[in-house]
Amino acid sequence: MKFTAQQIAGILEGDVVGNPDIEVSKLAKIEEGFEGALTFLSNPKYTPHIYTTKASVTIVNKTFVPENSINTTLIKVDDAYLAFSKILEYYNSVKLNKTGVEQPSFISESSKYGDNVYIGAFSYIGENVVMGENVKVFPNAYIGDNVVIDNNTIVFSGAKIYSETIIGKNCVINAGAIIGADGFGFAPNEDGTYSKIPQTGNVIIEDFVDVGAATTIDRATLGSTIIRTGVKLDNQIQIAHNVEIGSNTVIAAQTGIAGSSKIGKNCQIGGQVGIAGHITIGDNVKIQAQSGIARHVKDNEILQGSPAIKLSDYNKSYVHFKNLPGIVKNINELEKNKWE
Repeated sequence: MKFTAQQIAGILEGDVVGNPDIEVSKLAKIEEGFEGALTFLSNPKYTPHIYTTKASVTIVNKTFVPENSINTTLIKVDDAYLAFSKILEYYNSVKLNKTGVEQPSFISESSKYGDNVYIGAFSYIGENVVMGENVKVFPNAYIGDNVVIDNNTIVFSGAKIYSETIIGKNCVINAGAIIGADGFGFAPNEDGTYSKIPQTGNVIIEDFVDVGAATTIDRATLGSTIIRTGVKLDNQIQIAHNVEIGSNTVIAAQTGIAGSSKIGKNCQIGGQVGIAGHITIGDNVKIQAQSGIARHVKDNEILQGSPAIKLSDYNKSYVHFKNLPGIVKNINELEKNKWE
């Protein structure tokens, strides 16, 4: 699909400097630009590339003034980085704008769906499923019984949505994600075996949530596992039964959250973080990568380490960690000299 510079400027509310009719159909980095490509310049260190790029159109800040001749058509906007992000989002929506029901696929007669849905080949839609308008279910996805998926949500190939799950508007469920599998609930018996505890709850995902590829969100034992509005989950994250994650919290890959823990809103959690069960983490908390959290955390704390401590304390301690052999040597010499 091709767009002219003028059309792109209209989407971005920008101004064209150069040929408004020049067309682009691809996106590229400014240093790798080629004819027919759209790129952007926001970081000053990449400025030299604008004089050599072969990209047909470049989005720049309104404050940009060329110091040498350029061959690319400019679109001037208030914030080039945000504008290019908007174009990426628009490009993605056009690319994914499929509609219709492909065959072979199975859709239960008791299911309902709104206008402009897309159901890819080899998908399974169970009993009493309700899907809103513009929902996209890509090939080989599984939607279990009594699932509700609201408007404009995308379920990519191979994702599995177990029964009773509720998913809000404008969500993205990436490939291989599993939502609503049984929580890890087993009761020990006297003979050393384990009896499974039935997991009878569900998962609720609110609006504007992104779930990364191969991420798993377990159903609750009772009640609901809840992912609040605006949460962004990276790939390969494990969220256990009855966990609640507050709005606009972001979590990086390979993090594991044990059952019944509550995480506040606007938190930032790094990769490979381990969070123990039945603890509460406050709002605006930042947890550095590979930290282990085994206690309640107050609002606005910044933590690192395993078990995690305040980041400022960790950094001070690390100075001593790396010098520990020398410190031990000095102590041993002091002890030796004391007795001589």
